[in-house]
Amino acid sequence: MSGDASLKARMRSGQAVCGFWAELFSPAAAEIMAAAGYDCAMIDCEHGPGDPASAIAIMRAMQASACTPLVRVPANDAAWVKRLLDGGAQGIMVPAVNSAKEAAAAVAACHYPPKGVRGMAAPIVRASRYGQDWQAYVRDAAESTLVICQIETRAALGALDGIAAVEGLDMLFIGPFDLSASLGFMGEPDHPQVREAIADAERAAKAQGRLLGGIPTPERSPADLYRAGYDLVLADIDVLLLREGALAGVAALKDAATAAAGRGGA
Repeated sequence: MSGDASLKARMRSGQAVCGFWAELFSPAAAEIMAAAGYDCAMIDCEHGPGDPASAIAIMRAMQASACTPLVRVPANDAAWVKRLLDGGAQGIMVPAVNSAKEAAAAVAACHYPPKGVRGMAAPIVRASRYGQDWQAYVRDAAESTLVICQIETRAALGALDGIAAVEGLDMLFIGPFDLSASLGFMGEPDHPQVREAIADAERAAKAQGRLLGGIPTPERSPADLYRAGYDLVLADIDVLLLREGALAGVAALKDAATAAAGRGGA
């Protein structure tokens, strides 16, 4: 772990940060994006195809940059959390947290006893440079590890205050697309009822002093989110950047070919 301030410490000091979603599980793509200057990457083991080994390959590709590796696990599963933290993740995002009990379980999975239940293998794991400085890793992990719970269901909305109050939870991350689906407005993250629910989640996070994270929507830009007090915005996705770049490139080439053919036939 770097001697520089952790991503969590930077946000706690008032710095707003930005990141990208790593969905392709391509080390080369992750290396390129990390080198571009993002503050963090969210390696997506929920919707992406990766397992812990491939997530670690992404972390290795990013290692030469200052980009902090975070991982979204598939579910609120202590075994997944332990393996990804041991592999070097500096933060964990747990999807679809619906109660204070579930949030407390997520926090416990991220921390060693007595604060949590994370298994102790620090003398051998990648996160501690395979044990070269495991005592320092264990000492610092509680303060530097970022614990994020996602708010993205109707059930979570009914438990916002309890979730946000859980000791050791660092950030609420609002998932507007899943939330819109759960509320009956599939694909409408800017529907007035969805926006009202998001505002409730934002207020709950700030009332308990939690950090706030999210993604842009068609009617709410990254600048809008930062102005609303978001600490982390994950705006870019490797697969979409590749897709949109390829589509634009193909369209430009076909236009050029069509124009050339028209001149040749004149």
